[in-house]
Amino acid sequence: MKINLKKIEKMGDPTRNQKILLDDIFIEKNALSKLPEIMNTYYKDYQSIVMICDENTYNIAGKKVESKLPNINTIVLDPNHLHADEHGVEQADIHLKKIGKIDFLIACGSGTVHDITRYHAYNLGIDFMSIPTAASVDGFVSTMAAMTWKGMKKTFTAVSPRFVLADTEIFSKAPARLTASGVGDLLGKYTALCDWKIAHAVTGEYINWDIVNWEYDILEELVQTLDGLSKNDEKAYENLMYGLLMSGLAMQLMGYSRPASCCEHHCSHLWEEAAINEPIDFYHGEKVGVGMIICTQVYKKALSYLKRGDYTLHASVDVEFDLIKDNFKNEILQEEILKENEPNIMENITGKMLKDRESDIISILETLPNVTTMMEWINKVNGCTSMNDIGLSEDLRPLTLKLSPYVRKRLSFMRLLKFYDFYNAVIE
Repeated sequence: MKINLKKIEKMGDPTRNQKILLDDIFIEKNALSKLPEIMNTYYKDYQSIVMICDENTYNIAGKKVESKLPNINTIVLDPNHLHADEHGVEQADIHLKKIGKIDFLIACGSGTVHDITRYHAYNLGIDFMSIPTAASVDGFVSTMAAMTWKGMKKTFTAVSPRFVLADTEIFSKAPARLTASGVGDLLGKYTALCDWKIAHAVTGEYINWDIVNWEYDILEELVQTLDGLSKNDEKAYENLMYGLLMSGLAMQLMGYSRPASCCEHHCSHLWEEAAINEPIDFYHGEKVGVGMIICTQVYKKALSYLKRGDYTLHASVDVEFDLIKDNFKNEILQEEILKENEPNIMENITGKMLKDRESDIISILETLPNVTTMMEWINKVNGCTSMNDIGLSEDLRPLTLKLSPYVRKRLSFMRLLKFYDFYNAVIE
């Protein structure tokens, strides 16, 4: 599958420096066979090349990379409890320091390996290549490293890969859970786009409609090919990988994650911070998919209230500092969350603004697929659809919905709902 990066880049606004940072993307069977040619064409001046992988991805793809690039240095991380956090970064750093001078990195793995690699590429001031071994997340071409750092979910400035080499023969044979995670992460764009459009309608926040419409096309292609994933259809896997990479390019064009992340990711981040729950060891996309479902349940309930029109609105809404302090007991984490909410992103929003945009909000919420449909999509790949599926009690649902909007300084409809008198009714 050949990707026309120039066509995609035209969706960006050059006055906002919206551009693509990749040299190229290949998504095809036996793509790894082209690795020597690609290195010679694009990166022939690099002498010290290091591949970062874990034991699993080394056996799946790393050995093939070594056979194509005999002089490469390989760092094989221990996959047990490997996460994109300070411990994973340190594990790789120990090996990198032993190697010394490095010109170029290759990330051979899924999301965790990529975030660790891009973090180090940024700090070393060098380029890297992405070789995804599973269609599991949309962050392969991200310019940010999403990490849990000292208990806090953080987004670090990092670098995009210069090239993506996605071999269908490899990622189509990834464990089914990783593929289901990718489906959950990509489907989560439905709520993310819904939040973006509502924020634009209410506050005038900048929105790129070309990117929004492109993402909806990607989602439509995904849902129409989901059946093929359970039948091991390589074209369906390529379409999923394409969708994930294009979602990443949407973020790259914007320069931040607004096109791909909002209320559903806020839930995932809250759970990852283990403020109200015990730590859970589930994939990013599994948590995002569940976040999408529980947020959609709330949004659809709110829609029914909005249509009836028998509600009142608060004039303004302050940050619930006591709620934050009561639940984020870890002092460092609490301090970070409090900083994240100063100033209040809703300080210039009034109840009247929401009332004035009522018809717009209703129209946007009506375009959001219903929960039953979302669950049917995820069930096609045996993914996670409830909090119980990811090791959480359903009793935590109301608190999740109350707290999650505070983990990121990004306006969501979940946070705007705090203006409405029916708020508690729709989150219970």
